[in-house]
Amino acid sequence: MTDIVKRNARVILLDGDDLVLIKRTKPGRDPYWVTVGGGVEEDDATIEAALHREVFEELGGKLGRAELVHLITDQLESGIGVQHIFAARLKSMDLSARTGTEFAKPERGGYEVIRVPFTAKAARELNLMPPELADFIATNTDAIVSVLNAPIRET
Repeated sequence: MTDIVKRNARVILLDGDDLVLIKRTKPGRDPYWVTVGGGVEEDDATIEAALHREVFEELGGKLGRAELVHLITDQLESGIGVQHIFAARLKSMDLSARTGTEFAKPERGGYEVIRVPFTAKAARELNLMPPELADFIATNTDAIVSVLNAPIRET
């Protein structure tokens, strides 16, 4: 069994009928878009806790309930990387409260928060990374909305 050496928590983040993304610009590279999220750290209690931390760091944001909807596995030199893809609705956002270390490093390029319609067409038109996630979103827009609209059942 190959070791999991890296975990990320990312979110397909809806605000009304829009998908909230980060437009990345780096010198010498075409712009691309990513979902909000990042690495799971040792002091994160759970993968979902890492997601909430990342949303606050990158957006000054808070989420409604988050639902795990997809996994992406990456073969890395030292083992396996797993990206845990959640879907959630944005409860609030205050960009002035962003705390991510990447914002203090101009050499890492730009991080612009954008909104696009949450449609298959819009997802396919962007250079959304990773491509597997772009395909998943484009194929499953209705299912993702349905998951988020489903009532929470008490057990």
